[in-house]
This record gives sequence, structure tokens and C-alpha cells, in this order.
Amino acid sequence: MNTLLQVAVTSSEGRIAARKRSGAKPLRVNGALAQEIGLAIVSGKLKPGHVLEGEIEASSHLKVSRTTYREAMRILGAKGLLTSRTRTGTRVSEVAEWNLLDPDVLTWMFSRVPRPELIHGVFELRTLVEPAAAALAAKRRKQQHLDRMRQALDEMSLYTLDKPEGREADNAFHAALLAATGNPFIISLTNGVTAAVNALTQFKQRLAKVTRDPVPEHLRVYDAIAAKDADAARVAMNELIRLAILDMPIKQRPRPSHAAFGSDLR
Repeated sequence: MNTLLQVAVTSSEGRIAARKRSGAKPLRVNGALAQEIGLAIVSGKLKPGHVLEGEIEASSHLKVSRTTYREAMRILGAKGLLTSRTRTGTRVSEVAEWNLLDPDVLTWMFSRVPRPELIHGVFELRTLVEPAAAALAAKRRKQQHLDRMRQALDEMSLYTLDKPEGREADNAFHAALLAATGNPFIISLTNGVTAAVNALTQFKQRLAKVTRDPVPEHLRVYDAIAAKDADAARVAMNELIRLAILDMPIKQRPRPSHAAFGSDLR
């Protein structure tokens, strides 16, 4: 049996047991298998081009049904991590083919210390998308969007980002902002952007406790959008992202080669 795949399965059994001990909702077998193979792929244990065993052999070695194994492969294929061909079998895809904005893929990448270029890339994406979206939201927002953002701010203050409820509220704030743009293509980025925000938040907290309260800068974004001030909304969102970068430990802090984030990033 493929040794690397066996390592993934052994790790999966340990993670399932840990989830049970923590009281977290357990993953289905196919989901757990997909998660561990996905982790092995994004961590580099299974490199692009690596060919996995065939369905019959793999399901037998892993002691799962062929249906379970096939579903796990389907999940990873939909995320761009695996490519299946009739003659060549199932192999790990090139990184360029991965769906990097898939919430699971982002979570798996940030479950360990990701490469510096990945951290930089996520912040660069946020800098390109969110300030422009905030400016557009200021022009097009409706009361329902403001209500959702306001509720999210209240819940962020109540729970803080240390708790899942607070992080969910943070995601809801950014989702409501993107919805307020009224642009279906920008709105389609919601899952990716909120997953990136959540992955970065949990990654930072895992490395060191973040003592700064992020609600004030979110409130400044909200106030600018509520006032229909597009320029102020753009500036406020850029500042929100800049402060999020400064929350990163220095070793993991991205260092852009341009001035997109301002000069105070040393």
C-alpha cells in the first residue's frame, strides 16, 4: 500500500478520535478520508503528479467501501486537488489547478504554517477585492445589508474572535458587505473571502493571542458604508486589512514588494 496514503489514514483515525473527545460534530467516513488526503496534498506529502492506488486496491487497504473511497476522490476532484484519467489513474493535480478559495482547501492549508507566499497571496487578494467592494457597497447598500452588518458587529463585540460565534459574526460582516455591492460576480467570492478571513484569524490565534480589538475598524467601515461615503469606505477597509497584517507574528507577516498595505509593516 502507498505509505504516504497509509500515514494519512492513520492521522485520520487520530483526528476522528480527537473530534469525538472535543465534542465536535464528527465527519462522515468519506469526508474524513477526503480531509486527510487533502491535508497530505496541500502539505506536500503527496506531491503534484503522484499517482494514487486504484479504487479496488485502495478501498481494500483502507478498509472502506469502494463507494466511500470513490466519494472521497470525488470530493477532492471537485476541489481541483486530484485529476482522474481512464488510462493514467488518479493523480495529484498541479497547484495551478487547485481551487485555492475553496473553504476546505484554505482551512487545510492554514492548519499548519503555510508558505510565506501563500500568506502574502491571501492578504493581497483581500487588498484587491475588499476595499473596492466596500466602496461599491457604500453606493449600493440597502437597509437590509446595514442591518446584517450591524448585527454582526454586535455579535463580534459580544463573543470576540476567540470564540467560534465571534468568528462566524466576522464572516457574516464581510459576507453582508459583499452582498451590498449588488454585483453577482463579487458576491460569488463570498465563500472564498470569508474562508480566507476565518483561516487567517484562526492561524494568528494559534500562534499567539491577539489582544487588539478588531471591532473599531469594522465599525469605521460600517459607518462609511452607512453614510454612502465610497472613498471613506475604501480607506477604512484598507486600514482594517493593514491592521490585520500587523496582528500577524513578525516571522509570518507578509512583506509586499509594493506600497499596497502602507509603510508601517516592519
